[in-house]
Amino acid sequence: MIPFNIPPYVGKELEYVKEAMERNRKICGDGPFTKKCSEWMENKFNVKKVLLTTSCTHATEMTAILTDIKEGDEVIAPSFTFVSTVNPFVLRGAKIVFIDINPKTMNMDENLIEDAITEKTKAILPVHYAGVACNMDRIMEIAKKHNLIVIEDAAQGVMSEYKGKPLGTIGEYGCFSFHETKNYSMGEGGALLINNKENVEKAEIIREKGTNRSRFFRGQVDKYTWVDKGSSYLPSELNAAYLYAQLENADLIYNDRMNTWNKYKELLQELADKNLIELQYIPEDCKHNAHMFYIKCKDLDERTSLIDFLKENNINAVFHYIPLHSAEAGLKFGRFHGEDKYTTKESERLLRLPFYYGLKGENVKYITSKIKEFYGKK
Repeated sequence: MIPFNIPPYVGKELEYVKEAMERNRKICGDGPFTKKCSEWMENKFNVKKVLLTTSCTHATEMTAILTDIKEGDEVIAPSFTFVSTVNPFVLRGAKIVFIDINPKTMNMDENLIEDAITEKTKAILPVHYAGVACNMDRIMEIAKKHNLIVIEDAAQGVMSEYKGKPLGTIGEYGCFSFHETKNYSMGEGGALLINNKENVEKAEIIREKGTNRSRFFRGQVDKYTWVDKGSSYLPSELNAAYLYAQLENADLIYNDRMNTWNKYKELLQELADKNLIELQYIPEDCKHNAHMFYIKCKDLDERTSLIDFLKENNINAVFHYIPLHSAEAGLKFGRFHGEDKYTTKESERLLRLPFYYGLKGENVKYITSKIKEFYGKK
């Protein structure tokens, strides 16, 4: 079976994990490798501060605290996303206002945002699906006009850009994921990108269980104490060591994945030209990171048949999100504003193909040959 995903591994991960254990003798949070990862991202993405976290979910949870989301507040988000985008705000009592997507990118339709804004709206949560940017110019324009906070869910967007700006660095906050399914992984982990230095100290306090421990380690206070609300969002130094080996080889991983993405597109273009499938759309002002390769089938029945056919041929291809507004909790904690013209319909058509660092070209050829065989029967 060709798996859908294999976690990335470049070769130095074990060496660095061993170094954390044996030489540094520090395996809890904020050790040398955590600092190296944060500094690498701060320099690479030209962002004020990056705080490594235990997950992208927890990075987003920190933004909900930082932005003082309260009971009765509303946040605007797409329904085609993972629950981690919205759960942190639900936990603080907010109502999620879902809007429809742009079917070309599967991102929130920025033209629907303003109509969803009420006096209770506090934030906009753009999700950069498949590492392809939302229309951030328009989103930031709307946010400024209505005095709203923009929190980028860039879980899939590490190394992607919008008009030359790295994803996660455009809104007030950006959230990365380093889950094992992402381009760069620490097993479980994430990062919070802070684009205004005035918010850094409060974020450090929240991440350090509500203490001013970061100020203590910088020598700014002679002891640290509990000063505000917070929790424990520090990842293990072992996870950070694993991740740093991949950040050092970020371009190697990027180029490998991009080659796979381009190969898929090249081999499947003829089916798209015959209107048998639809391929991913990348806007001209977006640089994507080859996070995934998906196709769109005619409808749910066709997609189900194709998944079964590929599985019979030892290929594990998978669908993606079930729209949140149709879920039990989505009905309880949110509402869909306007018409669900595309969210459900497009989610039922989308099929993700096997994609990971090191996927062999011969496997890509085999996968695409079987897809062609399937549609040859149509």
